[in-house]
Amino acid sequence: MKVLFVCSGNSKNFEVVPFIKEQGDSLVRRGIEVDYYPIVGKGLPGYLKAGLQLRKHLQNKKYDLIHAHFTLSGWSAVLGARNTPVVLSLMGSDAYGEYIGVNKVKFSSRYFTLLTYLIQPLTTILISKSSNIEKYVYLKDKSYIVPNGINKEKFKPSAEDYRAELGLPQDKKLVLFLGNKTNVRKNYPLAKQAVDSLDRPDVELINPFPVTHDQIPKYLNAVDVLVVPSLMEGSPNVIKEAMACNCPIVSTDMGDAKWVLGDTSGCYTSSFDPQDFAEKLKKSLNFAENHGRTNGSQRIKDLGLDADTVANRIVDIYKVAVNQIDTPVSPAPFAPLEVQHVGIT
Repeated sequence: MKVLFVCSGNSKNFEVVPFIKEQGDSLVRRGIEVDYYPIVGKGLPGYLKAGLQLRKHLQNKKYDLIHAHFTLSGWSAVLGARNTPVVLSLMGSDAYGEYIGVNKVKFSSRYFTLLTYLIQPLTTILISKSSNIEKYVYLKDKSYIVPNGINKEKFKPSAEDYRAELGLPQDKKLVLFLGNKTNVRKNYPLAKQAVDSLDRPDVELINPFPVTHDQIPKYLNAVDVLVVPSLMEGSPNVIKEAMACNCPIVSTDMGDAKWVLGDTSGCYTSSFDPQDFAEKLKKSLNFAENHGRTNGSQRIKDLGLDADTVANRIVDIYKVAVNQIDTPVSPAPFAPLEVQHVGIT
């Protein structure tokens, strides 16, 4: 099967963002031929223009289906697809908008939700990364929930002293915030308030942003706790990556964080209340001091969130899209990750 990935090419650091490229690589390992069509453009007009260019591109290139990532890329795909089936992955903010506060969405970003609503009849399959995204899909007969998978060869526990390599202090308890602290949605102030309220000189909050994707597993293995205080996410990859590295975690209760963390010792979900977040951080630090690392890697395995297991499910969805099978054939090991089809709850 030959698939064209249509996605944003606007990143300054990557031609294709790492988690999309890694999904493509996992599909290649399953025997799928994957090409990339990164879109360089801003706003809906830029993506519509890209769709016309894609239409010309497809005059000479033939694919079994197009897999678009994010709603704007989806509009490029459906405009350029001709008769090629389009699978659209909804990533998060393209469905629910841009969060600027607790349960507060920026009004001007609502047009993303509108575009997601309007594009649904034009697609063959819709993939949501989590159930809070899938709530914005009204055509349930073409709806599936499949989180991104994690490359467990890259994200895994390590006993190496990455602190020395990364220039991190050896005598501190390190709390890691990996996001851009100027991004309102990432909610850095909550993390800072929590660390400050501990009143512990031996605890330091670090924010090495930006870091390369290859450095992330080193940081996750070097620090004591990862904090993810985001106002909203779809299915945050960093939580799954940290789990795969057995890193203790404190996250706000958003996206699928609570489901991914489960009852893993050393990992906690919190409300957006600074006192609650600080209390969960205190518990996670205490766990790190007394037990070291978590058993998160086993949780990722149990949930089937490794890249190859997820790739198998996506391949089955592709087969549905091109009418090779009526329903996916890969059994889901547990209900929350079950690939969903009409009538299945």
